[in-house]
Amino acid sequence: EVQLVESGGGLVQAGGSLRLSCAAHGFTFDDYAIGWFREAPGKEREGISCISNNDGSPYYHDSVKGRFTISRDNAKNTVYLQMNSLKPEDTAVYYCAADRACTFYAGTFYGFYDYWGQGTQVTVSS
Repeated sequence: EVQLVESGGGLVQAGGSLRLSCAAHGFTFDDYAIGWFREAPGKEREGISCISNNDGSPYYHDSVKGRFTISRDNAKNTVYLQMNSLKPEDTAVYYCAADRACTFYAGTFYGFYDYWGQGTQVTVSS
């Protein structure tokens, strides 16, 4: 069974840090790029980061660049999103998803992500 399972969300004060994990099961992890998306109440889901499968290149939306770091451990079939200097506007449900490549153009993520996790809530208090 194909699964992406996010963990690590929670409640944190502004300026704090969290590390999200995305554990993959049931497919060849090395063949897929992994993206992170978030959806805040009343807003559309947006792509914020992606890490490629071939060379581990990271990509970031401007809203998180310099604060978030994406990484992957292929031995553990896991991708991480280290989130520092969190802001109240980072509050959202965070999802990871798998695609054959990171498609990042003009500051926006595109692509047809085959697999999605169930999401983990991140709440940043002011």
